[in-house]
Amino acid sequence: MRFMIALVMMFVLFGSAAAADLGNNRIETKNTDHIGMNPGTPDGRQGGEMDIPFLIEGIPFSDTGNTGGMIDEYDVVCPYDSNSPDAWYSWTAAADMLVNIDLCGSEYDTKVYVLTDGAEHACNDDAYYDDICGYYVSLIEAMPVTAGATYMIAVDGYGGDSGDYILDISEFIVPPPCFLTCDGRPEGEPELMDGYEDTYNGGCNSPEYDNPFLDLTEAANDNGELTFCGISGWYNDNQTRDTDWMYVAVGEIGLIEWTLDAEYPVYGFLLGGYCDSGITVDDQITAGSCMPATMVIQGSPGNVIMLWVGPTEYHGPPGFVGHEFKYIGDFTGLYPPIAPVDKVSIDSIKSLYR
Repeated sequence: MRFMIALVMMFVLFGSAAAADLGNNRIETKNTDHIGMNPGTPDGRQGGEMDIPFLIEGIPFSDTGNTGGMIDEYDVVCPYDSNSPDAWYSWTAAADMLVNIDLCGSEYDTKVYVLTDGAEHACNDDAYYDDICGYYVSLIEAMPVTAGATYMIAVDGYGGDSGDYILDISEFIVPPPCFLTCDGRPEGEPELMDGYEDTYNGGCNSPEYDNPFLDLTEAANDNGELTFCGISGWYNDNQTRDTDWMYVAVGEIGLIEWTLDAEYPVYGFLLGGYCDSGITVDDQITAGSCMPATMVIQGSPGNVIMLWVGPTEYHGPPGFVGHEFKYIGDFTGLYPPIAPVDKVSIDSIKSLYR
């Protein structure tokens, strides 16, 4: 009974935060309520029609324009179709490279796509949703191009929307790799690969496997310290992210300090709720690449709490090789609490999450 009371107190302390997407794949949702909010004013500075595109002589390249005076000549679904007007550019690559096509700063719901030899080469509808680059604004990142090939670049829109845009095209430089070494408790998850089924610690993302969590409630040393050596990444052609769900228990001082780092950016979430009725994200940190972040968690001694670690991106980033990368979780202030606790009591509390 002591543990049940403590658990309820923990949820009161943390409250209920706004929901975050904890899933393995991005969920695409969108409406048209915002369409036509920023129509802009055509000023003649823009790409051409599809049969007479603006010729780009080299990159980096920047241009501004407005699609309001153009016509709707073409569309690529990614993932939404559209009847918006489009402005066209043509560029022949001088070398093999990776390229960014960025509409940051545009003032309507954009879409950008690229054709080569009449076929779709790349497309993006929404990359930005912020006050800096705009809302529902597009970015194609690290698009591969081949020397001598010609690429038709369309600045388009969603849902018939049009307006002022800013177009920047530049070479993408793959960042240097980040490597971590870890000497601690290994996660033990099977190797990620195409066709992988997350039966190990997929938590609420694996209901078909009874929502498996990794139990770390008794993994700490006598000082309440634990170094956890985790593996995360992507599988299924690097389009499905691996998410790790785990339990830890609060030690005698009532405070856990969790420092997280990774070879690629990850989220660390403190969770509340239940798989069947809904999970809340009560606190979060972002760590990596090789940039640690720390969360302090308060709770009564013996509280069993849920943690989540997963990539910030739903698919492998440009330059990523393989399926896996390392992350490290350093904990202080973990179980055992002041008084010994019957393990059956801990297991009965954890079963509520399943």
